[in-house]
Amino acid sequence: MTSMPQDQDYEIVSPPTDLRKKVRELSPREARKFDPVKAAEAALERIAPHFGNWMDNEAKGLVSAWDIVKSDGVSKESVDTLYQSVHNIKGQGLTLGFPLVGDVAASFCHLIENLPAPEDLPVGLAEGFVEAIRAMVTEGAKDTANKTGVELLDTLRTATDTYLAQFPPKDRDGES
Repeated sequence: MTSMPQDQDYEIVSPPTDLRKKVRELSPREARKFDPVKAAEAALERIAPHFGNWMDNEAKGLVSAWDIVKSDGVSKESVDTLYQSVHNIKGQGLTLGFPLVGDVAASFCHLIENLPAPEDLPVGLAEGFVEAIRAMVTEGAKDTANKTGVELLDTLRTATDTYLAQFPPKDRDGES
């Protein structure tokens, strides 16, 4: 047994559960027949009925984050909470079958990411984004077939670009 130096910079952590015991190995015959893409599609089909509920929960989380901004005021902490919520929606919109909502969330993220400071958040425009996302999820406005949703997205994008035009663009490090 070799001795370890006293000033080691690491710790070896053993997993509490050996996951190999949880998975059944396929026989060579089963492995040849197994199609991982088909298996993934089947799993997705089984959980797809829950997507609407999951997106509804994300929208409720966004409204709660917005309520924090309204009650506590615009601050780094409240805007960070709002951003995290809308960023989740941006990432999950397409996966959960709400690509139009994901696009609105992406535009909202763009607004927040390009503010010189959190305190520069335009409250009226931010509320428009929150209400648009909430309404689109509630009404099931999932994609570009929803003309009202598309027009709303275009209006919010234009308002965002107009608002951000008053500030110098940020460089790659996020500094003005």
